[in-house]
Amino acid sequence: MRKLCVFFSLAFLLCTVVSAQSPTGNIAGKVVTVDGKPAEGVTLIIKSLNRIAIADNNGIFNIQKVQPGTYTLVVSLVSHKDVEEQVTVTAGQTAKVDFKLELSDQELNEVVVIANKSSFKSNRMSGSLRLQTPILEAPQNIQVVTAKLINDQQIFDMLEGVTRNVSGATKIEHWDNYARITMRGSNIAAFRNGMNVSTTWGPLTEDMSMVERIEFVKGPAGFMLSNGDPSGFYNVVTKKPSGRNKGEVSVSMGSFDLYRATADLDGKISKDGKLLYRLNVMGQMKGYHRQFDYNNRYSIVPVLKYLVDDKTSVTLEYTHQFSEVNVIGSNYLFSKRGYADQPKSMTTAEANLSPTTMNDRSILAIFDHKLNNDWKFTAQVAYFNYKQIGASLWPIKFQQANDSFMQRGISIWDVLGTTKVGQMFMNGKVQTGNVVHKILGGLDMSNKEYYHDWNQGAALGDSNFNVYAPKYGLATAPVFDRSKDLRERGVRYYNAYTGFYAQDEIGLFDERVRLTIAGRYTTLKSGDVYNGDYKNSKFTPRLGLSVSLDKNTAFYALFDQSFLENYGSDWQGKSFDPITGNNLEFGLKKDWMAGKWNSAISFYQITRNNVLTQDDEHAKVVNGDTIGWFQRPTGEQRTRGIEVDIRGQIARGLDVVVNYAFTEAKITKDSDPKVIGNQVAGSSRHVQNAWINYRVDRGALNGFGISLGYQVQAKRSPWYSFDNSENSLPDYFRLDGSLSYQKEKIGFNLVLNNLLNKYLYSGAPYTWGGYFYWQAEPGTNARFSVSYRF
Repeated sequence: MRKLCVFFSLAFLLCTVVSAQSPTGNIAGKVVTVDGKPAEGVTLIIKSLNRIAIADNNGIFNIQKVQPGTYTLVVSLVSHKDVEEQVTVTAGQTAKVDFKLELSDQELNEVVVIANKSSFKSNRMSGSLRLQTPILEAPQNIQVVTAKLINDQQIFDMLEGVTRNVSGATKIEHWDNYARITMRGSNIAAFRNGMNVSTTWGPLTEDMSMVERIEFVKGPAGFMLSNGDPSGFYNVVTKKPSGRNKGEVSVSMGSFDLYRATADLDGKISKDGKLLYRLNVMGQMKGYHRQFDYNNRYSIVPVLKYLVDDKTSVTLEYTHQFSEVNVIGSNYLFSKRGYADQPKSMTTAEANLSPTTMNDRSILAIFDHKLNNDWKFTAQVAYFNYKQIGASLWPIKFQQANDSFMQRGISIWDVLGTTKVGQMFMNGKVQTGNVVHKILGGLDMSNKEYYHDWNQGAALGDSNFNVYAPKYGLATAPVFDRSKDLRERGVRYYNAYTGFYAQDEIGLFDERVRLTIAGRYTTLKSGDVYNGDYKNSKFTPRLGLSVSLDKNTAFYALFDQSFLENYGSDWQGKSFDPITGNNLEFGLKKDWMAGKWNSAISFYQITRNNVLTQDDEHAKVVNGDTIGWFQRPTGEQRTRGIEVDIRGQIARGLDVVVNYAFTEAKITKDSDPKVIGNQVAGSSRHVQNAWINYRVDRGALNGFGISLGYQVQAKRSPWYSFDNSENSLPDYFRLDGSLSYQKEKIGFNLVLNNLLNKYLYSGAPYTWGGYFYWQAEPGTNARFSVSYRF
């Protein structure tokens, strides 16, 4: 460990060395839109030098230390013609050049979101969030994980370190297929391109090769994005065609036999530039720190976009993701004595078990039409198909006489699911005197039907599997009967919703004060094979206020409600009432150094009703053995908290992401008085993260970078069940770092995770089974990637 610390210290010192250079000049100017507003966040490129600059909040840019000569300066515009200008640089002088774009401020939104990949921060949200307001002025806490951050940290999928970049977000456990992310005291919903894709156990987590950015929306936002948990959701925005001919390929290798390759191709198909394409492919073979474990994946994501004219476009996107793992549940460890008393390499799986395969296919169609400069109509439909063939591992029981011995169980786990989503919405702007109205209205529809078969099970080996001295190769897996269609043998889960919503953001006093009035009427339909279908409807209002104290500082306040389905049934076969929630929040946002970095602080209280929790009094018992459990609704949960987020470039070459969250999540009402006051399962009272990257942009070390980051979680409660006992999880600290080098078109990135080689895990006591379970993270491990842009 000392050698690693010395290595990073020397590397950081080397970053400050700059060799002597010949006299240079600067290029500076301003970019504005056709309506005269600053074109903040647009990307400018010096073609021959591969130098990039980003216009600040005032549309101003300044490219320093440019060698004398004549260059072509390009303003990069997604799905629009690039704007080019010749500029001559003279030593010791600043060349002035200004640009006026043939775009309105509203049209600039998608250009900035998709084109700017050079920053840890973003000023604007994607079009899939439907709002026309910049993030600074929105009456809600929205945090964006950019492509730059994802690449810098070498995050390969949502199961990895995405949450470290957002205050209060933590990943708990997973089944190798979907990410379970907790924020503000509860499990948040997964969205893709503005569509709720969450299911009971899904969807297959997105590989980062297909991802443009990830937007974490905190608090309810059902008025604009279908149904979601009162704590918020994360929205994965996939890559779309930019209209520029470019590409990138990368190859990665790392610990535990990691081999990975990706390709991202982007450009024009037709000579007139109307037919665009984007193709992302990925292949990966990956082992684990656990014996016999693996996760082999590939994905193919082609996208076509046709620009009918300057007002209308049609986009078609197909996604195929495949994953093959050993057996679901093989990433868990079990003990009667307590947490973490077995090595991280331990497993209850066998080498000869048949793999579990997961196929996730979807198709997305988007129709965009600009009625005029102020109004735009969007319609999109998607079809998702998920198929899983495999099995899962879980203990049947431990021996009473000797708690070292466990009877392993294996059961079939096949899944077949379909999700259909349709959305239509219109947003625009109307001015009445000195009052500006930004109006949004639309219709959302969704239908999800999933079949799960876990009804066939058997013992794996005998009852003498020693969790402290395991012997493998003695067990034979059963053969499951798949002769019937999964729709016949599986348990059906079904839910659907229809929602109508409307919002008016009223701009007063030259839009320095913005009052949001919105409402949504939602009808939920849910059901399963036990209790049939049921239906509930509710109107949920939203009131927001955002006040610009100056052009870089905004205060906001928000009241919002949520309404979403509860899956399953209780021990009597009765369905659950929907989850309802109230959110009260206020905060302060500020851009610093003309938008190079920003800060946000928020205070909130969320009240959630009818949240499901473990029903300890009723368990499923077969032949004297407990094989499952039921759930019951709690009366009320209340979460209060404070969140702080800082991100962006705080000094030349120094980009940071720093965040902190205090979360007090408690059960406040319940039919069982003993649980009142308990910390909500899965929540962490304190979460603090940092990621710091320094990159040299001149001299002999130009392109060299170093990063260091850590994650801290304190007072963690187990995800499954928590009674405020000594069974809480220990505090969590993880330290990571990276070294990188970018030389024109080629880049190198070495990431070292868990530098301190700590035993890190998450888990819970399994009350009705009388034992503990947990998932252990790998010790110190490395990844090395080489990328080439063209």
